[in-house]
Amino acid sequence: MIPPFRTPSRALVQAMAVAAGLGLAHAPAALAAGGPFLAHQALYDLSLVKSRGSNAISDARGRILYNFSGNSCEGYTSEFRQVSELDSGEGKVTLSDLRSSSWEDAAGKSYRFKIDTRMNDSETAPVDGVAERVGDHISVKLTQPVKKSFDLDGNIVFPTEQIQHIIAAAKEGKSVLELTVYDGSDNGEKVYSTLSVIGRPIPGDTAPSSPDPSTANDVMKSMTRWPVTVSYYDRDAKAKDGEQTPVYAMSFELYENGVSRALVLDYNDFVISGAMDKFDVKDAKPCK
Repeated sequence: MIPPFRTPSRALVQAMAVAAGLGLAHAPAALAAGGPFLAHQALYDLSLVKSRGSNAISDARGRILYNFSGNSCEGYTSEFRQVSELDSGEGKVTLSDLRSSSWEDAAGKSYRFKIDTRMNDSETAPVDGVAERVGDHISVKLTQPVKKSFDLDGNIVFPTEQIQHIIAAAKEGKSVLELTVYDGSDNGEKVYSTLSVIGRPIPGDTAPSSPDPSTANDVMKSMTRWPVTVSYYDRDAKAKDGEQTPVYAMSFELYENGVSRALVLDYNDFVISGAMDKFDVKDAKPCK
């Protein structure tokens, strides 16, 4: 079972708006053609949808605060914090506090990240590092939790880059997209295989069944969005009986400018919803 409320690290975190769009064009030109990501701040309220399996929980609550800024010239910066409380019954409550910050080059050439996690007032070693595309591979250098350098396959994408690819695929009418993603999560060495399932586009003039501050915002009213589910798989895990179970899955409605709403986080043993409570468009510096 995933540690309580561990999110797609940032990804998408990112997708959750954690998508910095979190978090994807196949090339910088594709992103420019589709329009820039929106600099914004979003607050999501977390609540338990259902519990299943042997590790049943009685309640879950928390909040996600997500800040995204930047442009295609200077790159994208995101700050993410998720505070969650998981009640397993009989007075057993787990409080987790996940904070992450990152910067990603708009062309997917460089990615800097730092992730801090606290569980029941017990702090774990932070993860701090940088990943750079060099020729046909990605070179990763970690300064924490230990100093270490290693290489990854050049086909792997970073979180904001992942969202760019999902949006590009959605605009092309594709319903399925497979990507391998590196976001610096866990000990800084984890790589995930992902499967994104993209639904039919929802025009901006289509009223949502559950409105929130994003759907009421004047900037967002004309924006097309797509229902998306991204399943994350441990790339190094062995499939059982020919089929691998995702470590976790995220469902959300993704706007063409990178904002995400109507979050659902499925951790296998339990499912959490993230309803947007606040949404603010931030002043964005134009790309020179």
